Amino acid sequence: MGYGNIGRFAVEAVREAPDMTLAGVVRRADSVKGATPPELAGVKIVDDVAKLGAGARAVDVAILCCPTRSVPETAPEYLKRGIHTVDSFDIHGEKIWALRQSLDKIGKASGSVAVISAGWDPGSDSMVRTLMLAMAPKGITYTNFGPGMSMGHSVCAKSKKGVRDALSMTIPTGTGVHRRMVYVELEKGAKFAAVEKAIKTDDYFSHDDTHVFQVPSVDALKDMGHGVNMVRKGVSGRTQNQLFEYNMKINNPALTAQIMISCARAAALRLKPGAYTMPEIAPMDLLPGDRETLVKTLV
Repeated sequence: MGYGNIGRFAVEAVREAPDMTLAGVVRRADSVKGATPPELAGVKIVDDVAKLGAGARAVDVAILCCPTRSVPETAPEYLKRGIHTVDSFDIHGEKIWALRQSLDKIGKASGSVAVISAGWDPGSDSMVRTLMLAMAPKGITYTNFGPGMSMGHSVCAKSKKGVRDALSMTIPTGTGVHRRMVYVELEKGAKFAAVEKAIKTDDYFSHDDTHVFQVPSVDALKDMGHGVNMVRKGVSGRTQNQLFEYNMKINNPALTAQIMISCARAAALRLKPGAYTMPEIAPMDLLPGDRETLVKTLV
């Protein structure tokens, strides 16, 4: 559902999965009426999931490639129809917990599964942090993002009145502290000061050191690369100075989409009705193939 940056890569990931079939793409009505992207030739493109077919197995899972703030109202529409959902909701903290509580009730009532916050952070990084905590129960974990483009923050900045396009770069300053560098291309007549205030006071940015700049072209600055460095220094039992480090450099939307597709597999085949975050899912449930064969191969 949705065909922006993540949606494009989600289509690719589904097509490469050995155990999945692309049922179709759900887009806004105006997009459906427009020109079909070449890579979607032969794919059903509709403005309502019901138009992809009725009955059992017409659609098993919906990959919600929509802005984070629309997930709480979008996911229930699918769950109530008995369609599992996977989203990449990325506002950390209590809002993830609140979304999980809300969708859990709907999923259990409808016999459907919601996997929430299924990106790389929150998401797969959350699983790594959980494992690090099990390895050293006492200690501190620092998560340092970037430098790289934050899709959620960029979408948020772009949504502000007067903004034609926006790019939010996350710059790590160390020990889990970050600077947000936001570049905006304004609509004609828009006031930069008003746009700057709207961005800095939004929940996405208000907790970080945020700098906003007006530029003539955001497209000239875009690079979808991102990354993370996680470090935990802690204690295993009574043994001090245990140090773990995890690093990756990635294409942001491609990895987000791949993780969502892997979670779709868990939602359809492994999980009971309700809502789940990624640390609650067994890693093997994300993989295609027979469980016993995976155990023999991976353990």
